[in-house]
Amino acid sequence: MSTATLTIDRSALVDNWRSLARTAQVETAAVVKADGYGLGAGAVGTALAAAGAREFFVAAASEGVALRRALGSGPRISIFSGHMAGDGEAIRGADLVPMINSIDQLLRHVETLPGHPFGLQLDTGMNRLGMEPGEWSTLRDIALAQNPTLVMSHLACADEPGHPMNDQQRRSFDEMTAGIDAPRSLAATGGTLLGSAFHYDLVRPGIGLYGGLPFVDARPVVTLDIPVIQIRDVAVGETVGYANAWTAARPSRIATISAGYADGLIRAMGARAKLHSGDRAVPVVGRVSMDLITVDVTDLPEAPDSLQLIGLHQSVDTVAGFAGTIGYEILTGLGGRYERVWRD
Repeated sequence: MSTATLTIDRSALVDNWRSLARTAQVETAAVVKADGYGLGAGAVGTALAAAGAREFFVAAASEGVALRRALGSGPRISIFSGHMAGDGEAIRGADLVPMINSIDQLLRHVETLPGHPFGLQLDTGMNRLGMEPGEWSTLRDIALAQNPTLVMSHLACADEPGHPMNDQQRRSFDEMTAGIDAPRSLAATGGTLLGSAFHYDLVRPGIGLYGGLPFVDARPVVTLDIPVIQIRDVAVGETVGYANAWTAARPSRIATISAGYADGLIRAMGARAKLHSGDRAVPVVGRVSMDLITVDVTDLPEAPDSLQLIGLHQSVDTVAGFAGTIGYEILTGLGGRYERVWRD
């Protein structure tokens, strides 16, 4: 096979959701935006719904429509971006719940879809989405009178447990939602791990479901095995790849593997990256190119048929570290050319 194989462990995905649900001891949703963090929202959602998840979150109405086709009726699908212009038909047709972020969105929603469910998103200090305290104080009584499904906010620094912003946002959320009857939600994965004070009525884990930090106890969900196209001998002083970026200091065997930045393996990984053959690490040499990466396999006892980038020996966050980024970027960027294999 000339393309890499991305193996997705369904049982690990489900176990991670169940583990976070046990931690929270409240309703536990699943965030499946960005096509299920790059793994396929339909397959991810179906697996989690079968395990008992009844609440799902996506970024945009179009994602919600696709997820509804996979899940059928029943589970609630909420949209973080709220009710954008032109979304009315999709929201109604797929029975989606927009998280309203502004007065303009609320007016659009009640005028376009009177009586249709909606939630509310508040800005407690992240300055990204949601109503700020002044806007909320003006809108609060009107919005709450229409029985929102949820009132939520989002933590900016939850992956740093000791960061003062966490308690600051929690206090702000408490003040903004004091006395309301609607269910409340503040925590994604990081907030779920901060403790019961952040759990409220519903938590919304995302990256933790897929094996990413800050959920250090998560089971790994993805494995990426990349086939070797060719192995060549390189003499001392010869160079490999674009711009002569690597020069052999010893007689070397170089494997060219079938993946590159077009497959989400970003160029910034460079020569810091490693792959594995069994339990032995082998270094990337030269530059990551669009479709190919070159790897020094000189020290392997046998020529490998494939090399593993993500799996037992290094997580998606380890790979992200090679490029100075985060696991989210690597995971959501995994390209469409991979053969995706689901296993239990």
